[in-house]
Amino acid sequence: MEFRRCQACQELFRPRPQVAEQRFCSAAACQRERRRRWQAAKRQNDPDYRENQKRVQKAWAERHPDYWRDYRRQHPEYAERNRARQRQRAQDRATGQVAKMDASKAEMPIPSGTYRLSRVVDAALAKSDAWMVEITVITAACASP
Repeated sequence: MEFRRCQACQELFRPRPQVAEQRFCSAAACQRERRRRWQAAKRQNDPDYRENQKRVQKAWAERHPDYWRDYRRQHPEYAERNRARQRQRAQDRATGQVAKMDASKAEMPIPSGTYRLSRVVDAALAKSDAWMVEITVITAACASP
């Protein structure tokens, strides 16, 4: 029986013979990650599932209107950390530090060509999974006269 590498924890595990395509080990954290990924993919690709989840979450929030107020009161360190992050996001927005997906203006299109993207390290970047890059032209297509 061959071993496989768990897609969550990267540890080797022996897959169960009943599950031919098993990609996650049996650790509880890895199974939670497997379910989280499944749900994210389902929400992304299935509009009916997405709509149902939205409806169910809205109904839950209506049945538990004080949940977040109580949570913040019971977890002051969470609330303070969240407020600090919100202040930082507001400050970044005010200084023009946050780029949106549509930040490029139509009046300055990037011409066709070959470019090098170089990562620029910036600790002030708000999103942890975002990159700030510098675009350097290697070759650009010549426009015809």
